[in-house]
This record gives sequence, C-alpha cells and structure tokens, in this order.
Amino acid sequence: MSTSVKVTDRTKSHLEELQAEIRLETGRKVTQQELLERIITETYESKDELIDSFRDDFEPLSDDEIEQWLSGSSDWGVETNEDGIDAVLYGE
Repeated sequence: MSTSVKVTDRTKSHLEELQAEIRLETGRKVTQQELLERIITETYESKDELIDSFRDDFEPLSDDEIEQWLSGSSDWGVETNEDGIDAVLYGE
C-alpha cells in the first residue's frame, strides 16, 4: 500500500541531499521511500528524543523569581470566588 505525504520544498531538498550523500558514501542508490522508511523506523525505536523536540522550551521560574512576582501582590481585604471573577471578566 502506498500513501503520499506532502512535504515542503525544503524537506524535499533535504531528502534529495541525503540521497546524494548516501550514494556518494556507499555507492548505493536509495529511493526517497527507502530513505523515509529507514529514518522513521530508526527514529521510532528511539522516539523519546523526537517527542522531546516537540515540547515547549518552557523553563519554570526560580524560587527567587516566584517570590519577586508574588511580592507585587497585596491583600485588598475583599473576598473573591470563581463566580465573582467570571462575572467581572465576562459579564453576568
């Protein structure tokens, strides 16, 4: 079964470059399908790094940064709840 996958021109160019390098280094001509299958199979076997590459580069605040941020807060002496906040933000 063959399924087509759309790729950007840049990705297509990378595939062609890899094909050429493989041929130069090994003397073996490989198709883009063979190349993609090898890349996906090998990546699938060690997929943690791939999965991590899609994570946000979020760095949590340090304790000092949290303390600094919270130091700007003050108690106004008014009791609030979720419904009251929603009413102010979104209207009743």
